[in-house]
Amino acid sequence: MANAAQQAPSRVALAATVGFGILLAGVGTMGWRWYSYVTAGASPYDEVGIEVNRRLPESLRAWGCGRIKERFPKAVPPYGCQPGQI
Repeated sequence: MANAAQQAPSRVALAATVGFGILLAGVGTMGWRWYSYVTAGASPYDEVGIEVNRRLPESLRAWGCGRIKERFPKAVPPYGCQPGQI
């Protein structure tokens, strides 16, 4: 009975755990990249930030565009933040 409790995880479970970890790290990295773009980016025209912002759901995109417009009031809004662009 003690032997069954200490049994090593299967390869499928290990692969699934590693895959989930990689996916979580990727989502976290892209989320942080987007957040730093909309709150502290040096320019509203950062290509990676624009692309991530453009692919987010409407509520997050609207919040991000609002922050960019507050920080750069005289700049032309980046692609995805102008009406009719997605």
